[in-house]
Amino acid sequence: MLGSKVLRRIALVNQKGGVGKTTTAINLAAYLARMGKKVLLVDLDPQMNATSGLGLRPERGVYQVLQGEPLEALVQPVDGFHLLPATPELVGATVELLEKPLALGEALRDEGYDITLLDVPPSLSALTLSALAAAHGVVVPVQAEYYALEGVAGLLTTLDEVRAHLNPGLRLLGILITMYDGRTLLSQQVEAQLRAHFGEKVFWTVVPRNVRLAEAPSFGRTIAQHAPTSPGAHAYRRLAEEVIARVQEG
Repeated sequence: MLGSKVLRRIALVNQKGGVGKTTTAINLAAYLARMGKKVLLVDLDPQMNATSGLGLRPERGVYQVLQGEPLEALVQPVDGFHLLPATPELVGATVELLEKPLALGEALRDEGYDITLLDVPPSLSALTLSALAAAHGVVVPVQAEYYALEGVAGLLTTLDEVRAHLNPGLRLLGILITMYDGRTLLSQQVEAQLRAHFGEKVFWTVVPRNVRLAEAPSFGRTIAQHAPTSPGAHAYRRLAEEVIARVQEG
């Protein structure tokens, strides 16, 4: 069983932007919380999309935790889970973490959550590498588009490097197909290619293109709050179930 004293950190990673990574981080957190898990979402992106997408503009957050301030004083309650927000100061951490790639893991060592989700920048920056060094598992959101297979292959090479040099226990929890349009041949082909190459590593859940998912951040809400009966909401509920099952297996 997944207990509150078992630390399970999951980094959501893709070097490419616009693949639904932050949307996945926010809504996965919401549905994991609805399934009874104590969840922390850490916004590690200096663009602060997870923070602003949840309607927050705090002055202090993850940067201060990296400087030694207690995490519990800086988290914000949001829709049943906690957010450790990003602030503009996080840009400075990009430089600082080059010399201290394990600092994030040390800062989060005693956070006490069932699952901690790390939303990282869409690049291989020091923040991304620090998240991979701190994580137990990785979820890779992949848009259903032509270059998806190449992008995943490149990212898996990066994960191998992180295992070799920083975090030998890091594992791929799953690949998530996002922005899927079942009416198009392209989406069907991309899904078939990913499943042929990566097999069970691809989540059975596929996140569809959905207007409600796209508009929820403009209201500062998760999809569970904004449109709980929408196809996007149903997809993230199923994903949360899959993530829990895979965490318990590992």
